[in-house]
Amino acid sequence: MGSYMPISIKSIIAYGCLGAVTLGTAACSPKRIPPMSVTDLMEDRVTLDGVLMKCNRNPSEARTDSGCLNARIAIERLASKKEPAEEAKRAEEFERSREKLRLAQEKQRQEQESKTQVDVYQLPLVPVEATPASQPNDTNPPIARQSNP
Repeated sequence: MGSYMPISIKSIIAYGCLGAVTLGTAACSPKRIPPMSVTDLMEDRVTLDGVLMKCNRNPSEARTDSGCLNARIAIERLASKKEPAEEAKRAEEFERSREKLRLAQEKQRQEQESKTQVDVYQLPLVPVEATPASQPNDTNPPIARQSNP
């Protein structure tokens, strides 16, 4: 007749060994390191160079690898940033040209004012007519404190 046990001891041992092997391989496999973000790569240029070298070795895999995509984005962002020295040079040149323009406008304004300003010493002389003095009606002016007797 057969065994009344649906699962034999041999199958239990086989399943146990299979589980142990599965756990062992899962525990021993290296952990996947997440790719660095774009800002991290922009801050760490050495790591960025390393990621780019790895991507250049295997171009077919580099198209889908997120680390390579992040490295390309970081390179583009770094290239689009203006150099601080170049930006300072442009600002200095702008200030110089602005000062030249201000001086030219100030000179033009002073010339305009000098044209419209009247020099009183250069005006023509106009004779002034004397006005006649008014004659008083009464020859003796009244005195305020005089009494009547």
